[in-house]
Amino acid sequence: MTGVFITFEGIEGVGKTTQVQKAYKLLSAKHPGNVITTREPGGTPTGETVRNVILQDGADMIDGITEMLLVFAARRQHIQDVIQPSLDAGRIILCDRFTDATFAYQGGGRGVDEQLIARLQDMVQGALRPDLTLLLDAAPDVGIARIRKRSAPDRFEAETMNFFRRVRHKYLELASRHPERIHVIDAAREADKIAAEIRSLLEAKGLC
Repeated sequence: MTGVFITFEGIEGVGKTTQVQKAYKLLSAKHPGNVITTREPGGTPTGETVRNVILQDGADMIDGITEMLLVFAARRQHIQDVIQPSLDAGRIILCDRFTDATFAYQGGGRGVDEQLIARLQDMVQGALRPDLTLLLDAAPDVGIARIRKRSAPDRFEAETMNFFRRVRHKYLELASRHPERIHVIDAAREADKIAAEIRSLLEAKGLC
């Protein structure tokens, strides 16, 4: 089996983590031992360190370009240590965010030049792109209301509603540019309905 790279995207509170776990359980039933989950920033010890730096309260002085460079540094290590070896081994990778998040958060949210992000994407990833991206979409007020019921917000979760509107707008813009790869899923619904739609997409890809 050829490796498959599936990413889950969306603003805070849309249920990505829940859907990654549901997809993992579903796919593992057919491909036991051949499915992995990972996340960005993160996925490696280096990536998790970068994640902590970016999310901690004291990171308020980090500007958009610095944030983007940190994310791409972690991504390079993630690709080398986890993603590419797993693809070479024929595994299915379920990744909670990837480079679309950089275009959305640092590009749309922070205002970093999209061409700069694109150049770094080519340098860090080469030809590597996700085979399928599931964009869980909901209005920012829906997502933020959900996360405020959980633990204290991290640096991103504490951002303004306008920030999340810009991020969401960029995500939807990316989806309109890449409809063959990015599937927009209504994430304002119940988790089981979202999971059923994702299952249908995975079945269409011949994965379950």
